[in-house]
Amino acid sequence: MGLGVGLLLIAVGAVLTWAVTTTESGLDVNAVGVILMAVGFVGLVLSTVLWSSWWGPAYFSSRPRARLRTKHRRGA
Repeated sequence: MGLGVGLLLIAVGAVLTWAVTTTESGLDVNAVGVILMAVGFVGLVLSTVLWSSWWGPAYFSSRPRARLRTKHRRGA
């Protein structure tokens, strides 16, 4: 689940919780909305945590990166 799916689940859950006013026998639409919002929030948090950082997934890769070489001045 990515960021987009998490945000989509939160939006659909919010609509079901606060905008839909129908009553069904055996199905609580408000409870379904709250569950969708909770699942979307957990997915959103897990997606950002497992993304490793805001710099992207390749920031903490195990491959060594090229280092910037500096000239060393001798004797000065």
